Amino acid sequence: MGSSKRGAILFVVVLGISAILGGVFGPAVRATAAGSNDLQDSVKSFTKVLSVVERNYADPVDTDKAIYDGAIPGMLHVLDPHSNFFDPRQYALFREEQQGKYYGVGMTISQRENETIVLAPFVGSPAFKAGIRPGDVILKVDDKSCHGLSSTEIADMLKGAKGTPVKITLGREGWAKPIEVNVVRDEIPRPGVDFYTTIKPGIGYVRVSTFNETTDSDLTDALRHLDVSKLDGLIIDLRNNGGGLLNQAVGMADMFLDKNELVVSHRGRSSPERRYYAVRGNQGVEVPLIVLINGQSASASEIVSGSIQDHDRGLIVGETSFGKGLVQTQFPLSEDTALLLTTARYYTPSGRLIQRDYKNTTLYDYHYNPQPPHQPEVKLTDSGRQVYGGGGITPDDVFAAPKPDDFEQLLYRRNVFYPFTQSVGDFTRYYLSQKPDVTKDFVVDDAVIAQFKKYLDQQHIQYTPEQIEKNLSWIKDNIKREVFTSVFGLDAGYRVDLQDDPQLAKAIELVPQARALYQNARRIVAEREANDSTKP
Repeated sequence: MGSSKRGAILFVVVLGISAILGGVFGPAVRATAAGSNDLQDSVKSFTKVLSVVERNYADPVDTDKAIYDGAIPGMLHVLDPHSNFFDPRQYALFREEQQGKYYGVGMTISQRENETIVLAPFVGSPAFKAGIRPGDVILKVDDKSCHGLSSTEIADMLKGAKGTPVKITLGREGWAKPIEVNVVRDEIPRPGVDFYTTIKPGIGYVRVSTFNETTDSDLTDALRHLDVSKLDGLIIDLRNNGGGLLNQAVGMADMFLDKNELVVSHRGRSSPERRYYAVRGNQGVEVPLIVLINGQSASASEIVSGSIQDHDRGLIVGETSFGKGLVQTQFPLSEDTALLLTTARYYTPSGRLIQRDYKNTTLYDYHYNPQPPHQPEVKLTDSGRQVYGGGGITPDDVFAAPKPDDFEQLLYRRNVFYPFTQSVGDFTRYYLSQKPDVTKDFVVDDAVIAQFKKYLDQQHIQYTPEQIEKNLSWIKDNIKREVFTSVFGLDAGYRVDLQDDPQLAKAIELVPQARALYQNARRIVAEREANDSTKP
C-alpha cells in the first residue's frame, strides 16, 4: 500500500473515530467550527509526523503496523482499557469468534519457541478424525514449509472452503519420519459449552468457555442431555471465561431466574439506561445452582454470576472475578476495520457496578495485578444479604485454587507440563513417543514416574527427592490428564482434570446450602410481596 493511500485511510479512520466520539459523548465534545479546525490541524500534524518517520527512520517502517497497532490503540487506551480498534485480520477473527464457527480443519495451534505446535484438535473435527495429536509440530501445509511462519500465518493456510482438501505434514516425537495426513476442511463449530457431564449421581456439571452466538442453544442442549429437572444440583463453570455477547449472557440467566426478574442494566453519559429482564423464566426448573468463577471470569460471565447472586438463585464459589463492566459498542469503519468503543457501564440487579477502577493504575497492573476497591459498594440481594460492587463479583464462598509452588512453576516454564487443560507438555510427548499401550485403565505408576525422572535428567532440570515426593500427586494428575487428552481427546482430559479439582469439590459440598438459600429467598420475597399488597 502506498504512502498516499495509507495517509488517506488514516485520515478517514481518524475522522471516523472522532465523529463517533463526538456522537457518543455528546455536546461536551462535539466539534464547533473552531473545534473542527483543531481536529483537522491535529490530523495534519499526525500525517506530517508519519511522513517524516517513513522517510527518515533508521529501518524500513511498516506503516500499517504503526497505525493499526500503535497510533489508534494508543489513542483509545487513553480513554479506558477496553476500547479497541481492529485491523482487517483482527476484525475477521473477532467476527469468527462471535459467530461460533469457521471453516477449516478444527484445531488450535500455538507458537512454542521456534515451532508451531498443535494445542488440541476439537473432538469430532477433521483434524481429530485424521489422528492429529496435541504436541504435533506442523512442518508443512500443502508441501509449503512452515519454517519461519507465525502461527497466525499457518492458521490462515489451514482455513478454507468447506469440502476442500489440505495436506498437513507433522513432526511427532519418537517417529523417525514426518507424518502426512490428508484432511478435508469442514464447518468447525466453536461451541460456547465445551463440556458437560454428571459429575456424581444427581449433580450436573457444565463448563461454559465463551459467550458466542451459540452459547444459549449449547446450554439448552447440555441441560436437556443432563435432564436438569431430575438433578439435585447443577454447577455452571465460568472460570477463565472472558465473556462475549450480552444477549447470550441474558439468555443464560433467563434459564434460571423467574420470569420478569432483572438480569442486568447499563447506562452511560449519553446512553440512556436499558434494562434486560428474564422473558422466559426458568419454567419451573428450580435445581440448586452453584456458579464457579475466578479472576479470569469477566464481562458476560460477571453479568450471569451477578444476577444469580443478587436474586439468591444460587451460590457463587471461587475467586473474585476480573471486574470488566464496560459496554463496548461496535462501529464498523472503512477497509474492513472496526472500533469497539465503551459507551456505558454494566450494573447488576441490586445496582452494583461491575467495573473495576482503571483510572489510578497502569494498564499492566489493571490486567495482571488487580486490586480490590478501596471502598466497595454495599448492596443487598433479594433476601437482604450484603454483596459488594465496584470490583467484579465477590463469591459467596471465597475458595482460591491452589497456587503452584516454585518447583511446579519451573516445570511449567520448561514446558514439562502445559498449564492449561487443552494441550500437552513435552514430557507427555516424550512418554508417548515410546508408544506405550495406553488404555482407559492407564495409571501413573512407579514405572511412569521413573520415566519422568529420566526425562528431567535428560533435560538437565534439577530436582530433589523431596520435591518429587511433595508434588507427587500433582505430577501424577498432570501426566494422566495430558496422556488422556493426547490419546483420547479433550473430553477425556477434562474428566481427568475434574477428578482432583478442589474448587469443584467445594461447589459439590455447597449444593445443599444453595438449595436452602434459594428456598429462603423465595419465602422472604413472597412475604414481602404479600405485605406490600395489604398496604392501603
